Amino acid sequence: MRRSPALASLSRDHHVALVVAQALRRADAAGASAARERFLAFWPDGRRHFRDEEEVLFPAYARDGDAHHPLLVRALGDHVAIRARADAVAADPDAPPELLHDLGERLAAHVRLEERELFALFEAEMAPDRLAAVAEALERG
Repeated sequence: MRRSPALASLSRDHHVALVVAQALRRADAAGASAARERFLAFWPDGRRHFRDEEEVLFPAYARDGDAHHPLLVRALGDHVAIRARADAVAADPDAPPELLHDLGERLAAHVRLEERELFALFEAEMAPDRLAAVAEALERG
C-alpha cells in the first residue's frame, strides 16, 4: 500500500517493529534471551514512536476528527498494554517464552491495526495540509 509521505516514517518504524515481533513470537526456551535482548534494543525507538503518535499524529487527527473514534481508542489502549508488557520483559532477565510471545502478538496486531485501518482513516479524513504539518513535526522530532 502506498502511504502518505506524512506517515511514511511511521510506517518504516512499523516494519522494524514487525521484525522484532516475529522474533518474539518465535522465541523458544533456547532463544528467549536473544529475542528479549533484540526487543530491548528496539524498545527505545518503539517508545519514541508511540510518543510521536500520541503527541503529534493523534492530536492532529482529533483536531478535526473524532477523538473518540474506536480505532484511535483501540490504538491508545494497545500502546498502554504494550508498554506494560515491555516493562515486564525489561524487568525479567529470564522472561519466559510465553511472555515474549504475548508481547510479540500484541505488537504485530497493533502494527496491523495502524497500517491497515487507522492510517487509512487518517489519510482519508485529514486535510493534506494537516498531514504535511504532521510530517514536519515528526521530522523536527
